[in-house]
Amino acid sequence: MATMASAAAASASARRWRWRWKWRTRDAVLALLIASVLAPPLLLYGGAPIAPFSGPILMGSAASGLDLSNLDAFAAVKEPIQTVASDAAALKAGLIQHIVDQSSGIDRGTKDNGMVASVNKKGGVEFTKENGLIDDGKLRENKVRAMRNSSGLNITLNKDHTADRPPEKTTDTTSEDSDIRAISNNTSHSTASPDSTIRVLRDQLKRARTYIGFLSSRGNHGFIKDLRRRMRDIQQALSGATNDKQLPKKYYLSHRYTKFFTVGISDDDLCLVSGVHGRIREMELTLTKVKQVHENCAAIISKLQATLHSTEEQMQAHKQEANYVTQIAAKALPKRLNCLAMRLTNEYYSSSSSNKHFPYEEKLEDPKLQHYALFSDNVLGAAVVVNSTIIHAKTPENHVFHIVTDKLNYAAMRMWFLENSQGKAAIEVQNIEDFTWLNSSYSPVLKQLESQFMINYYFKTQQDKRDNNPKFQNPKYLSILNHLRFYLPEIFPKLNKVLFLDDDIVVQQDLSALWSIDLKGKVNGAIQTCGETFHRFDRYLNFSNPLIAKNFERRACGWAYGMNMFDLSEWRKRNITDVYHYWQEQNEHRLLWKLGTLPAGLVTFWNQTFPLDHKWHLLGLGYKPNVNQKDIEGAAVIHYNGNRKPWLEIAMAKYRKYWSKYVNFDNVFIRQCNIHP
Repeated sequence: MATMASAAAASASARRWRWRWKWRTRDAVLALLIASVLAPPLLLYGGAPIAPFSGPILMGSAASGLDLSNLDAFAAVKEPIQTVASDAAALKAGLIQHIVDQSSGIDRGTKDNGMVASVNKKGGVEFTKENGLIDDGKLRENKVRAMRNSSGLNITLNKDHTADRPPEKTTDTTSEDSDIRAISNNTSHSTASPDSTIRVLRDQLKRARTYIGFLSSRGNHGFIKDLRRRMRDIQQALSGATNDKQLPKKYYLSHRYTKFFTVGISDDDLCLVSGVHGRIREMELTLTKVKQVHENCAAIISKLQATLHSTEEQMQAHKQEANYVTQIAAKALPKRLNCLAMRLTNEYYSSSSSNKHFPYEEKLEDPKLQHYALFSDNVLGAAVVVNSTIIHAKTPENHVFHIVTDKLNYAAMRMWFLENSQGKAAIEVQNIEDFTWLNSSYSPVLKQLESQFMINYYFKTQQDKRDNNPKFQNPKYLSILNHLRFYLPEIFPKLNKVLFLDDDIVVQQDLSALWSIDLKGKVNGAIQTCGETFHRFDRYLNFSNPLIAKNFERRACGWAYGMNMFDLSEWRKRNITDVYHYWQEQNEHRLLWKLGTLPAGLVTFWNQTFPLDHKWHLLGLGYKPNVNQKDIEGAAVIHYNGNRKPWLEIAMAKYRKYWSKYVNFDNVFIRQCNIHP
């Protein structure tokens, strides 16, 4: 019996030992399994790997934009978070609340919807209401600590325990914070300009394209991918906007980022993630990182120089193209002006207007009155000159206007001024065809215009190429009206003084004082253009020709045609018309100057020009984009010299108003031709 009892005890002891060994082995296996499950999240969130998400949460107020690239890190560790965290839904709710807060730009010292994050006794996250103002930085810190504690991770905030982290990590964080502060300062811009944000976005796109060209050769595919994503964001923000008001106010999360938010979150909570300024900061942060990686400054400089050179070449090509198109547009007669001339002509011959006479014809040859000479084939231009002069005249009854036009526009010009009374001012409209004395045997310019050389130059189609300046083939240089200004004594034999006006000027003040100016024995009274470097003699005349070099000074001041007081008595004494004929004959083959009446006037009135005060005549409204507004308003006469005449579609809009206010847009003929301001 003792033996049996001893055997039974030994058997029970063996079973107990085997049971203990079995459970010890099971405990070890379970421990290994638990370690294998818990190790990855602990490694992920135990130290530096938390940094990618520290962007939007730990940066505080230093970065107001959300770094969308950091959401990839959260999507990658979605399962570990759900495994470890005791309250994943609360964690996501806190994250969403933080995203919405940052993207909507909540200021420090404001209520965060009255919610304060805390950790309950069970390890979950609770949001409780708190009255009064809450510090935004402290509130964000509480949210982060609550979310971290709820996930079972013992991670302290960088703000409170930076000493516990390795030195290199602290340095990196400090550097990143300083970069963010610098970016925040760099991307801030004035809101006074309506397109200041547009300019910042476009500048960032240019810089990003430049960096992509460098990074592709160095194998930095990660940076390129990030840059391209930022560029798409910026391009989406621009989307054809031309000013800041057209920029979209908010943006939505991409589907690739919404996978993380799957439990208990509505679509409305995910809508707003970043504004325009947030995207600007995101791009600036990416550009700063790329700049730190790419250290080849010499390659950047070389690339930028090549880009600059290419841009300059493109700009020159565009300038030439624009100049060519502008010259073509300047040569064309607008359809509306042609319509006006045709309707006036039809009315003139279909009514009794052809038998009418202008009033005050007795004033036409009175030398005591103030006479104006206007040579034009533009009805509307001539109407503005006469109308603006009479409106500002103190004594309109003393003004006499002599208008000379060609045969084609004679009826239209007469019809306009017969139907539009000019008060007590005298009007005369003449046809240049009636000047029988003006023929090719008397005028060298008429003889030259009939020569085969000039016909080939002006009318041969193969010469109309883009490498030739179409300005030299402008039909106005074929018109004798343009050269009629050199025959004033023959046109007005009984007058002593005449004020010559171009049809592209506007009178803004009374001009009566010009007749009392002493010209000191000179023939021509005009403003000088010494301030303009391209208005000196060497810009108009060919000084490589010995005849020009011998008789004129290369750097002599030019003067302006358009408003000129001519003393016809002195003109006759000095035989100025013969001087003009001499120089025109010498320029038969255009070897002395190329075109126009100004070079001919410079040589004809050499040492015969008296400089007038610049307040009388302001130039440049037909080609200068930056004429001072005060100078325009203070000038007696403003001149639309250049190609961009006020009646053309290519006119500068900001100058057109000074001309259009003297057009009677209620006139029946103007309405019929759809002429409008």
